[in-house]
Amino acid sequence: MTETDSNRTGWDKIIMGVDPGTNVMGYGILGVRGKKPAMIALGVIELNKFESHYLRLKRIYDRILMLVEQYLPDEMAIEAPFFGKNVQSMLKLGRAQGVAMAAALARDVPITEYEPRKIKMAITGNGGASKEQVREMLKRILDINEDQLLPQLDSTDALGAALCHFYESSRPLARTSASSWKDFIARNPDRVK
Repeated sequence: MTETDSNRTGWDKIIMGVDPGTNVMGYGILGVRGKKPAMIALGVIELNKFESHYLRLKRIYDRILMLVEQYLPDEMAIEAPFFGKNVQSMLKLGRAQGVAMAAALARDVPITEYEPRKIKMAITGNGGASKEQVREMLKRILDINEDQLLPQLDSTDALGAALCHFYESSRPLARTSASSWKDFIARNPDRVK
């Protein structure tokens, strides 16, 4: 785990990002002050040492719950599973995602799911970007030193999910859920002159 400033004080909002996996699950904690995001922590949950898929699920639940209690996130952004050809792998990945979501919901943390392409598009401007490209853009956007990063790209994928959520939730229409310009003006007369 790489950590910068784990103190809850001083952050207007904390967003936890999760990149679900059955061998390695990534997480990233993003803090927001005003309109500026910054990395608080980054890490992975190693699951390879557990033979049983059920023990892996228990480990995911326990660790995500512990992270939620440690960082007190206001929201969770989680990467949605992509559809592959191997049905068994998809089922296991869906279970891992569901257990991570259940741990956050156990502490009333709201969750938003994002497709991998949407996260990549938000971070790099290219929905087909590689994990390495996402990592490099996160370093630049969040001013992260190389020594603060982990070799596992699951951690930066998770941080990417959190930053994508920050971007999405910071958009004026996203906050007001306005369906048209007229609706936005009606709900926000003080913001329009």
